[in-house]
Amino acid sequence: MSAFACMNADPASGAYYDKQRTRGKTHAQGLLRLARQHISVPLVMLRDGTFCEPRTQQAIELAA
Repeated sequence: MSAFACMNADPASGAYYDKQRTRGKTHAQGLLRLARQHISVPLVMLRDGTFCEPRTQQAIELAA
């Protein structure tokens, strides 16, 4: 449910979802990939001992 909410609220999440859809994934598959991406971010932060840094607009456009 959080992936579905972020899909419309966060431009980077929406761009990632749209990219998955253009690759031929179904709606459910796109949401699952987005949810997995959201889960991996805090796990990598814990692993590396880093803090969250908001992405810039340029980084969001490059991700799409």
